[in-house]
Amino acid sequence: MDLKIFDRMESEVRGYIRSFPVVFNKARGSILTDEDGKEYIDFFSGAGTLNYGHNNPVLRDRLVEYLHSDGVVHGLDMATSAKKYFLQTMDRVVLGPRGMDYVLQFTGPTGTNAVEAALKLARQVKGRSNVVSFTHGFHGVSGGSLANTANRKFRQAAGVSLGNAAFMPYDGYMGPDLNTVDYLERMLADTSSGLDHPAAVIVETVQGEGGVNVASHRWLRDLERVCREYDMLLIVDDIQVGCGRTGSYFSFEAAGISPDIVTLSKSLSGFGLPMSLVLLKPELDVWKPGAHSGTFRGNNLAFITASQALETYWSDDSLSQDVAAKEQLVRDWLENLAHSYRGAGLSVRGRGLIQGLVMPSGDGLANQVSRRAFKEGVVIETAGADDEVLKVLPALTIPKEQLIKGLEVIERSAADVLAKSGRQAKVLNVAKRA
Repeated sequence: MDLKIFDRMESEVRGYIRSFPVVFNKARGSILTDEDGKEYIDFFSGAGTLNYGHNNPVLRDRLVEYLHSDGVVHGLDMATSAKKYFLQTMDRVVLGPRGMDYVLQFTGPTGTNAVEAALKLARQVKGRSNVVSFTHGFHGVSGGSLANTANRKFRQAAGVSLGNAAFMPYDGYMGPDLNTVDYLERMLADTSSGLDHPAAVIVETVQGEGGVNVASHRWLRDLERVCREYDMLLIVDDIQVGCGRTGSYFSFEAAGISPDIVTLSKSLSGFGLPMSLVLLKPELDVWKPGAHSGTFRGNNLAFITASQALETYWSDDSLSQDVAAKEQLVRDWLENLAHSYRGAGLSVRGRGLIQGLVMPSGDGLANQVSRRAFKEGVVIETAGADDEVLKVLPALTIPKEQLIKGLEVIERSAADVLAKSGRQAKVLNVAKRA
């Protein structure tokens, strides 16, 4: 397939094209098709942007209808019918039934814009500059969000020093027997620890880019308690694992916590259209009019599809139940695979439909499996500090038969890669499941 125009004209910074070196031409549901007509099952979902699949007809048809009506497309932060529709739907479908009282701030169109706004607001509210982040966390690659991102690859590309952030160990970082919130609390209590009193703590309940690291509900509740005791705001970055990825609309619901600020993006629009949002408790809304601006705060096309996605998929709990069933299927499949190669050091972790097959670090095995799976027609990426985690991230709406077919490809690909690396299966023929 001819990629010469991309090699000649596009910057070396391009990334995913290197993992998936074809020209994609069409997409529908969980199937991508390249220019040669080859089909691929999508286990990547635009890094979590396409929770309802590609070109979902329910969302697409509503969008086309809106375009034909000459509805406002670009509106800055002016009042429009599309924004009004979204606000009403968000309140009726999501916030009201959950008893949540948040003010909505529309920021620039990407997740990092939402994080930047959240950090700025927390610092204004508390009058302090320091923010606590966590090992392996990812919050974006613009200035403030990058300072709170742990990955060296991204930090080294900043070109400037990154400050006003203090990193603490995430849940499980020190092993299963140490609650790392205790460490944070000790640092806060000790006036000679060197930790400047933070304005806020920012956390992902499941670290997607960091390697599908899952915080326990107890750990999240402990973190919220420490935030309250030490006068810090709790910011939950729900950009990748919100909007239903873990089964509930917000990833933190099962933990029973109430964040001060929540950031959303990725699958918020439901259609892959750029949109991000900050949810903040009303008493924190200290912004002066226009103090945080942006030309593309008013993507009205995204408001339309976001509203339709909420009405279609979140007016009842049917999607959540479906995600739970698919989670069990994926989890069982991956754990059987890991057990079959138990001498190879494989393990599984995740929540909902973000699951990771953890492979030995430093050998490049996960990337090899990803490349092998792509040749067989599955788009899947890796995560973690050393790309040691194969990240299963299908659409929430993927049909069961496509999900199983994709898992079969992953299993064959892993078997091939592990065999070539000298790691033979302990138990054979584990793929014969319905």
